[in-house]
Amino acid sequence: MTMHRTRRPQFFYTTAPLPCPYLPGRMERKIVTELSGAGADSLHDRLSRAGFRRSHNIAYSPVCPACQSCIPIRILADAFRPGRTHRKLLKALAGVSAHRMPARASAEQFSLFQRYQQRRHQDGDMAAMGFYDYRAMVEDTPISTGIVEFRSPDGTLLGACLTDWLNDGLSAVYSFYAPEMAGLGTLAILWLVEEAQRSGQPYVYLGYWVPQSRKMAYKAAFRPAEVLRGGVWQLLDTTVVPEMAELGAE
Repeated sequence: MTMHRTRRPQFFYTTAPLPCPYLPGRMERKIVTELSGAGADSLHDRLSRAGFRRSHNIAYSPVCPACQSCIPIRILADAFRPGRTHRKLLKALAGVSAHRMPARASAEQFSLFQRYQQRRHQDGDMAAMGFYDYRAMVEDTPISTGIVEFRSPDGTLLGACLTDWLNDGLSAVYSFYAPEMAGLGTLAILWLVEEAQRSGQPYVYLGYWVPQSRKMAYKAAFRPAEVLRGGVWQLLDTTVVPEMAELGAE
């Protein structure tokens, strides 16, 4: 008798409308699904290529009625070369070292996370997170993830980037850094690109580019890049020239 394994169905749900975190006066809705079990990494890879993002053990994508402002974007790592502004930043922060760490929350990270939230996003939901909420954000996931820590020459933690490792690249999930230091967010992206190049992976996924949102428009400054439109990844128009900004919350 031949036994056939049946695949567990994947369920998708639509959230209730909530205020948009990027564009004032608009409402957002998301389609969400759970990442769990032995096939979580494979599912996450497929969903990332389809424009989904991850939070904890949930993958989500915006499905806002009459709005398509959130555009998935990824850097073409192999073709990326730091521009003049990037090279100047790398020189200024040459003493900062990067360390790939397991997905384990620490009190040191949380202290920096709190400072970042209170200075940059004090009106946001994440500003009220306690340590156990932060630990859940970092550790509650079945997929391949870790934290890249950025430290000063004396070992002080300056920034961190929660990062997913996909089969075709890296995905920046959430970054935070010392709010008084400029350039650390950009440094995190440049490190991810370099890591993708070192490992021979083609992409760095940056989440959603929102041209109308100042805090999300910076993502188009990393070229060449592709955006997902109509289900097809296509090269970002080189005539789009956004303002440079720090890597912020998503």
